Amino acid sequence: MTTTRDALSSLPAAHRRILEYVKRAGDASADGVAADLGVTASAARQHLVALERDGLLEHRAVRAGPGRPRHLFALTPAGDALFPRAYAELTNELLEYVEDEDPTLLERIFERRARRRLQRARERMARLGFPDRVRVVAELLDEDGYLAEFARRDDGAFVITEHNCAVLGVALRYRHACSSELDFLRAALPEAEVTRIAHRINGGHVCAYLVRPADIETPDAP
Repeated sequence: MTTTRDALSSLPAAHRRILEYVKRAGDASADGVAADLGVTASAARQHLVALERDGLLEHRAVRAGPGRPRHLFALTPAGDALFPRAYAELTNELLEYVEDEDPTLLERIFERRARRRLQRARERMARLGFPDRVRVVAELLDEDGYLAEFARRDDGAFVITEHNCAVLGVALRYRHACSSELDFLRAALPEAEVTRIAHRINGGHVCAYLVRPADIETPDAP
């Protein structure tokens, strides 16, 4: 899995330096970037335009007196997201404190999250046919950061694939996070048999679930 730190370090050195400079400054002009890099203002503008084209920077025009307005560059949400966050570490630390105080409370926390997700799914799936219900579930997983998609097989079953684990750092320590995913799919699609067929925790490069509607036959085992 590529981390935000990996993504930032994979950028060209000049682009990484510019993003770090803008991060510290809040916003920056081409002249400020040029001075920090030790290059001409023209060269700095080329780097800034490239970063803006990549969606990592945005600019606003600032007018101070006569003459052409000055462009100030700031990080976009995508650019800001390149900088490391310790969300998983903090979450695990807080969950550890909860577990130390009351192990049953930890279980209730995961159960409450599951109920909230299930309620959101049911509201979105109301009055939809089964294929659209599967689609909505995949969309909700995608919105939650799982980079999810679904595909229908020739036998009428569906496969939901999560190309990213949005809670991997937590799931590696607290298996509640993994079991709650399977429980969520089974509760959201009660008219189907849902089986996990690939699992990141067990060495897979994705998590995937086979969703078999009750009205199609299960193939005989070989």
